[in-house]
Amino acid sequence: MLAFAPQAPDHSDMKGAFHGTSSSDHTMPASIRAALGPTNTGKTHYALTRMMAHASGIIGFPLRLLARENYERLVKIKGERHVALITGEEKIVPPGARWFSCTVEAMPLDRKAEFIAIDEIQLASDPDRGHVFTDRLLHARGTVETLFLGAETIRPLLQRLVPGIEIDIRTRLSSLASTGHTKLSRLPPRSAIVAFSMSEVYALAEVIRRRRGGCAVIMGQLSPRTRNAQVELYQNRDVDYLVATDAIGMGLNMDVDHVALAQLSKFDGTVPRPLFPQEIAQIAGRAGRGMKDGTFGTTADCPPMSSALVEAVEQHRFDPIQRLYWRNHELDFTNPANLLKSLTRPPPLRGLTAGRVASDVTTLESLMLDPDVREMARGKRATTLLWDVCQIPDFRKLGDDSHTRLCARLYIHLVKEGSIPANWMEGHIRGLAKTEGDIDTLMHRLTGVRVCSYVAARTEWSRHSAMWQERAREVEDQLSDALHERLTARFVDRRATTLLRRLDSDGDRTLLSAVKPDGEVLVEGHSIGRIRGFTLDTDVASGPDRQMILRAGRKALIHEIPRRIRLLQDAPDTALRLDATTGHIFWDEIPLGRLSAGSSLLRPAIQLFPAEFTDTVQKGHVETRLLAFVVHLIQTDLKALYRAQALAEREPGLRAILHRLMDDGGITETLPEDHALSPALRGKLRKGGVEIGRFSIFCPALFRTRSLDLLGLLHALHQQTPHRPTAPGRVSLPWSDIGGQFGWIRAGDTGLRLDIAERCIAELHQLTLRRDHTAPSDLASRLGVKADTLPAVLKGLGIAHQPAETPSPSHSGPPRPLMILHDRKTRASRRPRSAQHGFAPRRPSPPRTDNPFAALAILREKVRP
Repeated sequence: MLAFAPQAPDHSDMKGAFHGTSSSDHTMPASIRAALGPTNTGKTHYALTRMMAHASGIIGFPLRLLARENYERLVKIKGERHVALITGEEKIVPPGARWFSCTVEAMPLDRKAEFIAIDEIQLASDPDRGHVFTDRLLHARGTVETLFLGAETIRPLLQRLVPGIEIDIRTRLSSLASTGHTKLSRLPPRSAIVAFSMSEVYALAEVIRRRRGGCAVIMGQLSPRTRNAQVELYQNRDVDYLVATDAIGMGLNMDVDHVALAQLSKFDGTVPRPLFPQEIAQIAGRAGRGMKDGTFGTTADCPPMSSALVEAVEQHRFDPIQRLYWRNHELDFTNPANLLKSLTRPPPLRGLTAGRVASDVTTLESLMLDPDVREMARGKRATTLLWDVCQIPDFRKLGDDSHTRLCARLYIHLVKEGSIPANWMEGHIRGLAKTEGDIDTLMHRLTGVRVCSYVAARTEWSRHSAMWQERAREVEDQLSDALHERLTARFVDRRATTLLRRLDSDGDRTLLSAVKPDGEVLVEGHSIGRIRGFTLDTDVASGPDRQMILRAGRKALIHEIPRRIRLLQDAPDTALRLDATTGHIFWDEIPLGRLSAGSSLLRPAIQLFPAEFTDTVQKGHVETRLLAFVVHLIQTDLKALYRAQALAEREPGLRAILHRLMDDGGITETLPEDHALSPALRGKLRKGGVEIGRFSIFCPALFRTRSLDLLGLLHALHQQTPHRPTAPGRVSLPWSDIGGQFGWIRAGDTGLRLDIAERCIAELHQLTLRRDHTAPSDLASRLGVKADTLPAVLKGLGIAHQPAETPSPSHSGPPRPLMILHDRKTRASRRPRSAQHGFAPRRPSPPRTDNPFAALAILREKVRP
């Protein structure tokens, strides 16, 4: 038997149960006949009916899946005792078997049968497997009747190679029409989308899942059990779409109304090439069933078909096959060299040609180079066994020499021990019996199990063949079920499929929806998401129908949203929270919106997150409640600032300063005229919680972590700059980590917290009122800097100082410490009050022009004589 890649099964031409024969069947047909025609002509049904009319029969199918399916159909009619199944991996042959369902390669041609049939005989033109079909065409004969089934394109060669053959041309039971190119999102239900690689199948299936709720997946590598489970998923209408490889071209008998090709070319094992018109017709012909018409076209990125190609497919007019592939079947087993020579003998007849070198031949060539194998393969018996081993299919197709090494080990075991060791079978099967892993991993294990099944099916190779066949079948079933679950979990959303189907038929007018107490939103009994706050979070499939489903779900919120608004309005402030890092506002830990820049620094605005409000009135109620919470929070956390503002009502002389302080949010720049305040007013400011420092006027109470974080957020929003909260408890940081954040001043490359810096500067000012003074020993720790960086920090603050003296061995006594200087060179009368007594003045800042008091100061300067 020939090693070949598995594909999907074929029972497309078998329509329903067997109901007798047609009128032409009542007369005995010629000994050799052919039933030719396109898909959906009833050829397979006819062949099975003819076989059961004989006392014995063998029918060969191109695929294991198709042989298995028709075996099960025959069993239902004739019973298990009379029906056999023979494929590379399975052998079920009861003692009284009379009718055999087989793969073409596994047909027991040494058994006499009244009836023999070969399905899809046009595959004799396939360069990889064609020689097997050609051999059956030339040599497989029933004692009473032989029947070939296939496409009409093989008719001329049949008449030439099989003289006297009677040919019956059958017409399609339904019509097939092109619909041109259709977008994936607009494909009608009951469509099959066809691609030619696993990666493309996965990509298309993912798109269909997102847009249309899900799909079944059919690929040639699937086991019969997985393939049947996926077919059932589609046939039971759990999904309305099917994504497949060209494996559906043979053996798929499903309720497909439309076939859409996502590609018009494929890799044929050697080179990429365009699809032949007859290949397109074979695939497109899966649309329609019985008397029901079907349609075909292209989709995704595939361009439309040409008018000539469309016409050929619709009219089933194709160029006849010019040649069939052949390989000599009369083999010389005297030694491996003669065997290889006989395999490469040229074809004897016109119309036959040599095909590609098959994997069994390449395996033979490789094993002939192995010295151990070459030593054992002496004589006809050993060479025959070697050829049998070479025909183990390379299902795994790893692209290395692993398959050759496997065949070599098995051959050595068979020659030396006479059978395959039990521990070899047990080890291989046990190693594959693992159901964890992704789709590709499970498919790879299934190919390994198929190799074990093939070896176990050779009853002469092991002492407990039946046991190993059963063991391999159990593992294959386990892996198949797991693979079906993975495919379904990845590519099927039954909920979305049901909803989309209802929308396609009725729109959203009749969909029933509701909201559960926990916020789950149901449409037609299916959960489409959850209402969190006032936002509907959903994972409904994307695509053109998403909005329709959401619209149906929002009907359930018509009464739910007003109820939630009332709950929010009645909720205490403790149920709300402002995240000072992000500005998000939470209600029972559910985010409702965020703060944004408002009319003033202390009056931010509310920006709600997307919500399901039906009008602006509902939105306004929520904004009003959240704004009231934020205003109360600001007044509470910045209580010291509002208490200072109240002082301005009692002291007119402080109104300008306090207005600036309020306008700037708790810290405002010190102006020269601020130092002209009387000691009495300064004292009242201090009692009111306001300090006039060297750099700023500020409220020390605002530098608590909670207040400072809130002010930092408000300043960032007002200035529309990024907010970067600083670490709590820190009083100094690299300036690059602060970036001008609120409440910090720059001192060289270091950022200092303003209240700490001002407090230290004031103390140093007192120390140096009359003379130079040693820097306090704890000054560096209080400023949160290292001792060696303190001089640079003092310089950045504009404080006159003399660095500490470096110890010298040539001088006795302790070195001079860091000194804070009393500046004797500058007269106090020529310096601002804050710069007297040793404090060098900082470069004045430009005057403020963004408040009314600054404008008044400018006017005063203009009228001053």
